[in-house]
Amino acid sequence: MADVNNANPVDPLLSSGEDMGVIAVKKRYEGLIAVRTKAIKGKGSWYWAHLEPVLIQNPETNLPKAVKLKCTLCDAAFSASNPSRTATEHLKRGTCPNFGSVLRPISQLPPLASPSSQNHRKRSSPVHTTGTSSSSQQFGLVDTSSRFCGEMGYSPVQTAQAIVTHTGLNQQHLMLSGGKDDFGALAMLEDSVKRLKSLKGSPGPALSKDQVDSAFNLLADWFYESCGTVTLSSLEHPKFKAFLNQVGLPAVSRKDFVGEKLDSKFEEARVESEARIRDAAFFQVSSDGWGRDICKYGEDTVIKFIVNLPNGTNVFHKAVYKGGLVPSEYAEEVLRDTIKGLCGNVVQRCVGVVSDKYKGKALRNLEIQNHWMVNLSCQLHGFISLLKDFGRELPLFKTVTDNCFKIANLFNSKSQIRNHFRKFRSHGVELAGLIRVPSADCNLSKDYGPVIAMLEDILSYARILQLIVLDDSYKVSCIEDPVAKEVAEMIQDVGFWNDVEAVHSLVKLIKEMTDDIEVERPLVGQCLLLWEELRAKVKDWSAKFSIAEEPIEKIIDSRFKRNYHPAWSAAFVLDPLYLVRDASGKYLPPFKRLTDDQEKDIDKLITRLVPREEAPIALMELMKWRSEGLDPLYAQAVQVKQRDLVTGRMKIANPQSSRLVWETCLKEFKSLGKVAVRLLFLQATSCGFKCNWSFMRWVSLQRHSRVGMDRAQRMIFIAAHAKLEKRDFSSDEEKDAEMFTTANGEDDMFNEVFVDAPSV
Repeated sequence: MADVNNANPVDPLLSSGEDMGVIAVKKRYEGLIAVRTKAIKGKGSWYWAHLEPVLIQNPETNLPKAVKLKCTLCDAAFSASNPSRTATEHLKRGTCPNFGSVLRPISQLPPLASPSSQNHRKRSSPVHTTGTSSSSQQFGLVDTSSRFCGEMGYSPVQTAQAIVTHTGLNQQHLMLSGGKDDFGALAMLEDSVKRLKSLKGSPGPALSKDQVDSAFNLLADWFYESCGTVTLSSLEHPKFKAFLNQVGLPAVSRKDFVGEKLDSKFEEARVESEARIRDAAFFQVSSDGWGRDICKYGEDTVIKFIVNLPNGTNVFHKAVYKGGLVPSEYAEEVLRDTIKGLCGNVVQRCVGVVSDKYKGKALRNLEIQNHWMVNLSCQLHGFISLLKDFGRELPLFKTVTDNCFKIANLFNSKSQIRNHFRKFRSHGVELAGLIRVPSADCNLSKDYGPVIAMLEDILSYARILQLIVLDDSYKVSCIEDPVAKEVAEMIQDVGFWNDVEAVHSLVKLIKEMTDDIEVERPLVGQCLLLWEELRAKVKDWSAKFSIAEEPIEKIIDSRFKRNYHPAWSAAFVLDPLYLVRDASGKYLPPFKRLTDDQEKDIDKLITRLVPREEAPIALMELMKWRSEGLDPLYAQAVQVKQRDLVTGRMKIANPQSSRLVWETCLKEFKSLGKVAVRLLFLQATSCGFKCNWSFMRWVSLQRHSRVGMDRAQRMIFIAAHAKLEKRDFSSDEEKDAEMFTTANGEDDMFNEVFVDAPSV
């Protein structure tokens, strides 16, 4: 006995480390018990109804050594380090065989013994399942033959495994009054029960009222912020209702999202927006949607008004429905009313407007009537319009377009020639269908998108087109059809492909710049640099494809003059970001990069923006700024850059520093400083929040209903407010399209970007 007692001696005095470990285990266990007790009362997570903390003891010392979580449904034990993850992996993902309804669906039952043709048994022995409760459920299995199963559309295996009925009786055989003819009907009955059970879904875990309210609040935020991507009808979809039931939430109605909840969310966003606008000393109004909207639902769209604040924040103001084309006079009236609504009697708070249309009339008239305003045309639409200028005025574009038309029309209209495509499928070219061709009613001077799509198809089919025209069967077609012969000569001409590639390359160049403009949202001081960058890239393009520079430079200069505003030059030289260090170490404004006319534009603009009595002072301060510049230390601080984690590009670390320098370090420039702080924050693009196509369609259907239109405007406001908070200027449709095009390794977004951009 002494040997036995001494085999596992237990030291009554534990080390301090072991003592602390025991205390920690006990505290962990008591904490989990407290959490589970609260949860069972409805004040915690749902999974505590199925997980129970268990204290594991050391068999040698009888002291607690660990805490485990035991599943009360299947008695499995898990680590207690992360109960939430345990619940997800064990309960929600189906690892626990007993989680869900008390009875498992018929389709999930283990296979039952089927009759054996070798031993001629007529019935199988009773089978017991590993039930979802402590007592096993007993089922009867009916013997079937292929003859009866075939008549009812069920195979013998299906019937043997699926004709299982919960009788609640301890019976070994099931007798049907109709005999074997009832077996097929019974299988159909059980199949219907299974389907109804799956539709109904098992009841989810019980949630407290606070949890339900919080969940519905998040659901409402998601619905409103989707702005039409999720329809009202989707909220009453049977599958969505089943999902809500599965997670323990009651069903919702469409009415719940267009009544008080919509009003409260709108009011909350409106109050926050108005407070931000009130706090700003001045602001810029951005107006987008005067041209055809990118959703292209007929001519119906909305005009979005966004307020750009000096600190870089964008605040949504309102959306105005526009049915069809709008005359310039009406646009001017809407802009004037919008400014008055924002400013009240102090209209000087609005220092400018940026819009995607009406630069020549409405915007200019507002500038004349309000001398302190700087009204700009959107740079994004200016670059897009440049592409349309190429299509109208550049001979190369017209030649390539006409030639591609001939190829596309021949292969699309002649079935005999089109059949040649099938012959060369083995060459690794995947053919989606016909070559895309602009429709007969398409105005190519305003809508160049379909032409770009046609060019892309021609380029993607280049290899197979060259194989087709060399085929003997195609040569026979050339004898009968002179157009086919002309097309064959064109396809075999290296110069033709060089021209197509040149046009496509120029289009791609413009698109890349417009994409950057849309993402970066440049300020007015960057406009001159953007056009300089464009000219440099086009010059390289001309050299690469051996194309004369003069015609294309003429087109670019024409579009530049139509978009140009003197504020471009003024902001460029007043922004400390663009100061240049000279030989003496001074940081001076880049006046040398301006033309004589642009320097004169700066003087005229400053004279217009300041009160008449301050104009001479402002011009003298401009001369001082030109000769002295900014303290080198502050200039370097403004120009500090850091790498953007998303794009990988180097960006200005503090974009607001340019304006802040004028408000703090350069206070001696009293008159010029007022001009600088009002110019430097102005944005050069009007593109902002984008509505989804489906929502725009719904808005158009509500245009004759005052109540419906009011609800639509409120939903737009809530969605726009949320997106601008996150600085998300893209639409969900664009994100989806980008995902699919990225997956395919192609980029076919030209048709969406360059369709019917309004001319300035």
